[in-house]
Amino acid sequence: MTSRNSKRLLVLCVSLALASGCAVGPTYRRPDTPVPAAFREAPGWKAASPADDASRGAWWEAFGDPVLNNLESQVAGANQTLRQAAAAYEEAREIARADRGTLLPDIAAVGSADRTHPSGAGGGAPVTSNAFSAALQGTWSPDFWGRIRRQVESDVTAAQASAADLAAARLSTQGLLAQDYIAIRASDEKRRLLHNAVEAYARTLSIVKNKYAVGVAARSDVISAQALLDSERAQEIDVGVQRSVLEHAVAVLVGSLPSDFSLGPQPAFTLGVPAVPGRLPSEILERRPDVAAAERSVAAANARVGVQTAAYFPDITLSAEGGYSGSPLDRLFTAPFRMWSLGANASETLLDFGQRRAQLQEAHAAYDGAVAGYRQTVLTAFQQVEDNLAALRILGEEAGVQEIAVSEASSAARIAENEYRAGTEDFTYVVSAQITEVSDRLTALGILQSRLADSVALIEATGGGWRSSDLPDRGQIMKRRSADPASVAAPR
Repeated sequence: MTSRNSKRLLVLCVSLALASGCAVGPTYRRPDTPVPAAFREAPGWKAASPADDASRGAWWEAFGDPVLNNLESQVAGANQTLRQAAAAYEEAREIARADRGTLLPDIAAVGSADRTHPSGAGGGAPVTSNAFSAALQGTWSPDFWGRIRRQVESDVTAAQASAADLAAARLSTQGLLAQDYIAIRASDEKRRLLHNAVEAYARTLSIVKNKYAVGVAARSDVISAQALLDSERAQEIDVGVQRSVLEHAVAVLVGSLPSDFSLGPQPAFTLGVPAVPGRLPSEILERRPDVAAAERSVAAANARVGVQTAAYFPDITLSAEGGYSGSPLDRLFTAPFRMWSLGANASETLLDFGQRRAQLQEAHAAYDGAVAGYRQTVLTAFQQVEDNLAALRILGEEAGVQEIAVSEASSAARIAENEYRAGTEDFTYVVSAQITEVSDRLTALGILQSRLADSVALIEATGGGWRSSDLPDRGQIMKRRSADPASVAAPR
């Protein structure tokens, strides 16, 4: 090949490479979604101050419970559901890396050795011949129309969606652990309340028995007092069933066998309803990992439209080979045996009976579905925030009223017992007052548990301190392997 021809070939290759910089298909734009100016259930909520995000990953610390803090720290590394989600992200990442490799040429080393011995049917003496070859072969399909780059774009955004799914699974698992832990501590407090009631009923039974012994109380009073005591004992024992189930659930969440895990009761119920930092509605779109996953899925679907659009354009493949061919072997790698070849081929489908059109329409339909799914996810996110804001507001009002009811019921129970001792009231009055007090205390505990649970739900609904900027970028996705897949898209 002459120097001029070599230069022409070089210019042609560079031109082809530059031409491959275009990519057909629609340019991605995030779909519009309705965003309210303020939350209806908390119109006074404002954007959080920077201090609110100082430890935005460890949102559970707002409950001030060291045991809960320790359990939550174990979730990311030990929970098997999160490991599964992390593996799904790694799979999506490797798909992106594999498809990116198709942008570059394929280079192969080839070699052959043949030994031929003719039959000698022509009458002459057969001569055995040897033939050897060694060469490098290269093929390259320049991505003129951006089909491969659109596919890689789709893969990268799909991997980001998978990373957001991992973040959503992490937040959900942490929230579930907090909910179960709150329920365990509420069960412990319920058992304490019932135990106190059992002790109070035992004292009442003793009073009734003494009055019956001196003939100032009926036998029915003794039976009623005993029945009330036994009923409360049964309820106290029954609490253990739910607590055991919750304890087993927590064990699985932190990656332990239920038989190897134990969570002892605390001396008192210390969990308090935390103040959840306010968020503007527009921030929800950036702070919810499920919203980010849905948006990335839209971007991936948009890129796949470009992939199908590129199918309408011809495929062009360049090939080159250079090496040595001849015999004998000891002089193979010398100039006389050098050989090379260059080639190009193009193909274009002329008639496919509507296959490409159908595939393009399928991609458009998938994109429309992804947009609808994204918008529905956004609407659901705002609904969840409003639901939990309303629940916390209403439960807060209910808690204040219920505390008054507990105080009044406690006073009524004491008065009833004193009046019964004095003989001015019958025992049914005492029983009614005591049952009311226990019921009101359990109701107050249930309200507190609901407020704590709704606080966790509200934290989840506002993203738990997560931000879409925590998603891995293209460079991170294309790295050979993540150091810790479970930490992908974790709040930094």
